[in-house]
Amino acid sequence: MPTLRRNDTARRILDVALRLVQVQGFNAFSYADVSAELRITKASLHHHFPTKAALGKALISGYTADFLAALAEIDARGGDAFAKLRAYADIYLSVLRQERMCLCGMLAADFETLPKAMRASVTEFFRANEEWLARVLDEGRRAGTLRFEGAPAATAAFLVSSLEGAMLVARSFGGVSRLEAVVDRLLASLRRVPPS
Repeated sequence: MPTLRRNDTARRILDVALRLVQVQGFNAFSYADVSAELRITKASLHHHFPTKAALGKALISGYTADFLAALAEIDARGGDAFAKLRAYADIYLSVLRQERMCLCGMLAADFETLPKAMRASVTEFFRANEEWLARVLDEGRRAGTLRFEGAPAATAAFLVSSLEGAMLVARSFGGVSRLEAVVDRLLASLRRVPPS
């Protein structure tokens, strides 16, 4: 997902590392995996990313920037709050259809073993998502298109947690249909149906 503006070798390293983390997890891949796939030396990897933590931070930074750009695009398209929530959930579905997981969801599974600098970046990714969702939820409740109890921030945290967890479970069942069903149910529970 990252589209970081770097030289070609650094971009290729990030692309491979991103896929490896999204499929295997941060602790399950090494510089040797990346260097073997790209047919470059580990010294070249260390030139661009001196430590695995530096590579991890670059991955999170690029992934977060791309995710936030996708949210800005959803806002720019307009539509009601329900349509925005559907577009948000579609991001998760798209990632799973590529047989990958959310980068920060995978990193959250490894959270206690991550370098501290990476931990803060993972938390910030989720915080930014929850803030965007809380705004959309509030917008929808004010417009009368969404219904939920309590603060928008609490429902936003519930949505992020539900989607991340549902991705993991759907992956273990080997298909997107399980995540699609969860998404449909989550969104249906929020939609206010006008009286007929």
